[in-house]
Amino acid sequence: MLIGALREAVRSGRLAPGTRLPPYRSLAADLGVARNTVADAYGELVAEGWLTSRQGSGTRVASRPTATEAGTGTETDTGVEGAGPAGSASLPYDLVQGKPDPAAFPRTAWLASARRALTAAPHEVFGIGAPRGRVELRRELAAYLARVRGVRTRPDRIVICSGAAHALRLLTRVLPGPWAMEAYGLPFHRALLGEAGIGTLPVAVDEDGARVDRLPGEARAVLLTPAHQFPTGGPLHPERRAAVAAWAAATGGFVLEDDYDGEFRYDRRPVGALQGLGPERTVLIGSVSKSLSPTLRIGWMVLPAALVDGVVAAKGEREPYSSATEQLTLADLLASGAYDRHVRRMRQRHRRRRDRLVEVLAARVPEVGVTGIAAGLHAVVDLPAGTEDAAVAAAARHGVAVEGLSGYRHPDHGSAGAVPQDGLVVGYATPSERLYEGALDALCSALRSVLRSAPR
Repeated sequence: MLIGALREAVRSGRLAPGTRLPPYRSLAADLGVARNTVADAYGELVAEGWLTSRQGSGTRVASRPTATEAGTGTETDTGVEGAGPAGSASLPYDLVQGKPDPAAFPRTAWLASARRALTAAPHEVFGIGAPRGRVELRRELAAYLARVRGVRTRPDRIVICSGAAHALRLLTRVLPGPWAMEAYGLPFHRALLGEAGIGTLPVAVDEDGARVDRLPGEARAVLLTPAHQFPTGGPLHPERRAAVAAWAAATGGFVLEDDYDGEFRYDRRPVGALQGLGPERTVLIGSVSKSLSPTLRIGWMVLPAALVDGVVAAKGEREPYSSATEQLTLADLLASGAYDRHVRRMRQRHRRRRDRLVEVLAARVPEVGVTGIAAGLHAVVDLPAGTEDAAVAAAARHGVAVEGLSGYRHPDHGSAGAVPQDGLVVGYATPSERLYEGALDALCSALRSVLRSAPR
């Protein structure tokens, strides 16, 4: 009730931009509700972009989008003057995948955890860090991953890193190539493997994830996104999960499980990590870049015993990447339950965003469809053949930064029997709540303009 009333007051203009809202205690007393009720309402509206909160400045109504930010919303291709390429910072609507809304960062919970962590921190924390990472964080991660993702590990099998890319760079120094990888995936992962001299062999993907029955015989490892194939959106089928674990056991290879979007499943409880099927042949790679913020630079590897020493040696004798104090803060966030609460809030928000994307496209652009499971921070909009480039360009002209699916395709995808698809990879997590509807309007206008002129 309170959230809805405040949101409507901002939307209607009764609360003007810059207006300072009453402190929690004052408003709670005036309304006869608990202080936590007001705090939670303010926190949700800050996360949605309706309010801003700064220490020493209180909670205020956020500024509204300018006329340029509002977009044209027309069905012509006039769009936004001077719009740059997809992903450009000059575009008012950011639907590029993989970026959580910066305003959704749980500042209050993080600050509380940081205070507790610093108060209890031993003096050694402020010295040179060990390459494995803080044991406090590794203990909490072992417990959390076992509870939430079904991971079988111990703290001494976890090595802290700065994210998935850092993890892969370290693994290239202990695992020989070639590596197999999904025919659709992140281009910069392929690039960093190439820089390390690791050849990559594409594996076709379909609605059931990677075709692990087609793993090349020469592959020494395979990089997968089993929870939610990136970017096409299918989870790895249970039979394929068992098959790839059996492949690793039989060949002595390793499965590198990028736990991309593992926490963000919306149609059911998240499926457990593949690592649970074969802990001694699987490396689980995770981070907080999607759940909290990419600026924290905190990730982890859950390693088989055979790889721990090699990865630690590759990392070096000291920890130059992830701040020890931020590691301790994350450990407290996990231990206190605040991380779980934040993930639950984000899960609900992302689900609403995805549902709205599906609803609007079905109503306004029924010629296209959203593929993949209800999960993650993005969805793939399936397009008619030959329209992808035009759709990306039209979106930019309408003020929308979005990427085409072809940019994620392995250059040798044809050798794996992968069928090229046309589509848009639409990230729905980044825009604030007040800009999201405008972003969807502009995207629909762009798609309609392209489909009207497409050959039939």
